[in-house]
Amino acid sequence: MKQFSYTKAAIKVLRRMPVNTAKLIRTKIEAYAQDSSAQTNNAKPLKGREGIRLRVGDWRVIMDDQGNILAVPDIGPLGGIYD
Repeated sequence: MKQFSYTKAAIKVLRRMPVNTAKLIRTKIEAYAQDSSAQTNNAKPLKGREGIRLRVGDWRVIMDDQGNILAVPDIGPLGGIYD
């Protein structure tokens, strides 16, 4: 299983959103870390920059898969995450 690495910005977003949504996002990240093929419908490589986009409802999680570490630099709503 991979280890997680959240940035301060990602942690701040998780703390400000509703608890049930934050829990769902963390669950999806953990599921991706255990088996990336289980999330193939929701995870796609980003275009124009490095990383992976994980879709969780109206939220998007930007991740960077670095072998044993899964870095989560940003979490945001659909409209503003790619700016």
